[in-house]
Amino acid sequence: MRVKRHHLKRAPMQRSRPSPGARKKSQQKGKNTAQAHRSSEELAPQKTISELFASSKHRADTLTIDFPPSKRLKSNASSDSNSSAKPIDPANMYTFKSSSPLANGVIDLTSSPDGSQSGGSFMQSRNRRPSGLNRSSNFTQQMGAKKLVIKNLRTTPKANPNQYYDQIWNQLDAALSAIFSGNKPRHSLEELYRGVENVCRQDKAPDLFKKLYATCKDKVSTLVVPPLVQHASSATNIGILDLVMRAWSTWNSQMNTIRSIFYYLDRSYLLHSGKPSLEETSIVLFRDHVFFEKTLNPRILEGASDLVAKDREERINQFDDNLFQEAINMFHVLAVYTRVFEPKMLAESQKFFLEWANEHIVANDLAGYVEECHILIGREMLRCDRFKLEPTTKVDLQTQIDTFLIADQENELVKNQDVSYLMVHQDLDTLRQLYTLLGRKGLAERLRPPFEAFINAKGSEIVFDEERENDMVTRLLDFKIKLDAIWEHSFSRHEGLGHSLREAFESFINKTKKSNMTWGTDNPKPGEMIAKYVDMILKGGVKAIPGTASKIASVMNDEDMDNEEIDEDAYISKQLDQVLDLFRFVHGKAVFEAFYKRDLARRLLMGRSASADAEKSMLTRLKSECGAGFTHNLEQMFTDVELAREEISSYKMMLEERQKKPPVDLNVNVLSASAWPTYGDVALEIPPNIQKATAEFEQYYKSKHTGRRLAWKHALAHCQLKASFPKGNKEIIVSSFQAIVMLFFNDRVTNEPVGYSDIQAATNLKHEELERTLQSLACAKYRVLTKSPKGKDVNHTDTFAVNLNFADPKYRIKINQIQLKETKEENKETHERVAADRHYETQAAIVRIMKSRKRITHAELVAEVITATKSRGVLDPADIKKNIEKLIEKDYMEREEGNSYSYLA
Repeated sequence: MRVKRHHLKRAPMQRSRPSPGARKKSQQKGKNTAQAHRSSEELAPQKTISELFASSKHRADTLTIDFPPSKRLKSNASSDSNSSAKPIDPANMYTFKSSSPLANGVIDLTSSPDGSQSGGSFMQSRNRRPSGLNRSSNFTQQMGAKKLVIKNLRTTPKANPNQYYDQIWNQLDAALSAIFSGNKPRHSLEELYRGVENVCRQDKAPDLFKKLYATCKDKVSTLVVPPLVQHASSATNIGILDLVMRAWSTWNSQMNTIRSIFYYLDRSYLLHSGKPSLEETSIVLFRDHVFFEKTLNPRILEGASDLVAKDREERINQFDDNLFQEAINMFHVLAVYTRVFEPKMLAESQKFFLEWANEHIVANDLAGYVEECHILIGREMLRCDRFKLEPTTKVDLQTQIDTFLIADQENELVKNQDVSYLMVHQDLDTLRQLYTLLGRKGLAERLRPPFEAFINAKGSEIVFDEERENDMVTRLLDFKIKLDAIWEHSFSRHEGLGHSLREAFESFINKTKKSNMTWGTDNPKPGEMIAKYVDMILKGGVKAIPGTASKIASVMNDEDMDNEEIDEDAYISKQLDQVLDLFRFVHGKAVFEAFYKRDLARRLLMGRSASADAEKSMLTRLKSECGAGFTHNLEQMFTDVELAREEISSYKMMLEERQKKPPVDLNVNVLSASAWPTYGDVALEIPPNIQKATAEFEQYYKSKHTGRRLAWKHALAHCQLKASFPKGNKEIIVSSFQAIVMLFFNDRVTNEPVGYSDIQAATNLKHEELERTLQSLACAKYRVLTKSPKGKDVNHTDTFAVNLNFADPKYRIKINQIQLKETKEENKETHERVAADRHYETQAAIVRIMKSRKRITHAELVAEVITATKSRGVLDPADIKKNIEKLIEKDYMEREEGNSYSYLA
């Protein structure tokens, strides 16, 4: 052991604290010799610093530690016994005297105040301790510092580093063999770790790593690979993969133990030398010698691919998800997933998708194939997420799915017949799946042709169905609701498909066809039926809407809604909005206008509107949709009714002032001929009392409004009659024709049957009108007349009489329903008038164009006429040509060479 000598320098003395070991040893030695040394130290003379340095030079072979003298002085027993303490005067307490003053005015403080040397006594009194507390000191007043000698009694033999390295490696090699054999090392892991640490500290780390690497390489080649290769010939691909995964698990467990032993080597040498760590080394060894072994490598990849195939075939009992997950994790750790496993899996997937698509597109219909595709896609994506496959794998699988399942089968997915079948059956979920599939490849637009074809086919079927023409609007509304549901729910409100819906709906609803439905004209039928549907709603209210009676009944019977009121106005408003959606698609609004005006006139004149607010609301909608010009005459009709109420109120006030009692209670509506529909004059015999009342009102009106002419339209009148039957009195509301017939029976004395010809002669009604009137009175629900012979039809040979047995629980009875219905003649007349107006409008458009262009070709003229009249409906080029011929005959224009025309002023 090397010792270092400490020398005292010429400096103020300072006390250094000895070490704990030296202090303990000194205390033990001092206990035995304390009494012997105490007297000798007190009597020995005190040495100077020079003498202390001189006496310590000959001790060079031992370690000498010189302690500085203690500031505490031990007490002297002789001084304590011989000296006597005297009290000090307070005045002299801080005054010191010296018997031997030194030079330069220095006073000796070692002498007592009385001149005696009491320095020792002073120090003795300071160091006096109670009995039992005395301890030895390393410094005495006479001897100075004690010397503590430390001897190295144990001899350390010098070991051979190479011999120690070999010894440690033998222990480590035995431990490695035990670990790879699955046994427990003979030495503890801590002891082995300390051995590795000592070897690394002796700069043997490179050699140690080389031996460790060689040993691990040898073990993986001799203990891991051969058993796996041996089983490769008899085991399946999945079995080989299972064996490799077990070997991989065992290898990782063994290498974890080895890394814990060689941790110091890993962190001190490998980390800073740029060499791979022990973890990386273990991965490389297993990858190079096991995974890439020529026999095992293809079997491992085939085993993983077979697991995917089992999962795709839904063989749950043959798919080991834990094995597949462990294999994927191993591929990631070995860094072979992207360059080895992924290409193999994608190649197998491509082959599978191609065969699957060709098989299922033939075996299933469109709905079945689409559903199977969604199930397959869901399973593929779930596998990618569940087993944490690389994002690139998921993207590549999606690309393959889009290519083989969708793009290659595109024509089969958009067949008109198959898509129409799904739409007819309102299979919204399958349509949504189909749209989603096509959307994956940006092929959603391919649904436009089949979507438009379905709308045109189904819509045309509804429009031209003569047997169910009365249900046309109801069916169109239901059809529109279904199409909207398909577009919103299945097609996710796709903009292009939305345009297809509107274009196709507009196309079929404006198709024209000369048939019995339109009396041989080319007027579009939907315009007429929409007007009649609106008339039904405004005349009958919410109960008249088809399919709502059951809904209202269910609401009224619902226990939870007993106290809730049905908002009929809101429901009617909603229905009008839906009808207006259909109205927007109609081009030929002239047909709608003609029938709506005629129906509105009936409602206003008969007082049959269910809600005045609903009437005004519909008028506001039409004005907003078509403009003020379209509703000008309709608004004038409402104005005339209001003025007529004021006029008849003024007339009755005049009669009261003159105290005149009219023969009948007369109400008259004075209408503007230009705003109201045209009604023909009907010849009939008016009863004298009614004729007198109308004459008086006409005289009053002309006296008030000069220059006006009144034309009475008795066909639009209705009456309230009070009838007395043997079984009770009744108040009967009838039309003017019905009232004239019943008044005819009122004038007869006996109730003998009257023939048809007699009634016709007395009333002067046309046969058509009289037949309808008698049928309503004798063959309908309320039979106030009897017919002989009985039957539903009226013949000219039938006889009629008053039904004396007529009875009904109601006092007020309405029999004039037949007056509110449109006759076939009126319908035909309206269609013909609209067609004639259409021809006049077309001719006017041709004249305006010729007047501005002077000269124009036939094709250009036809195109401009269609554009000019589009707001009133699309014209047929053949009809335009007919009107051109009529204008040529009328000398408005002439034909020139080159198939052109010129305008004649």
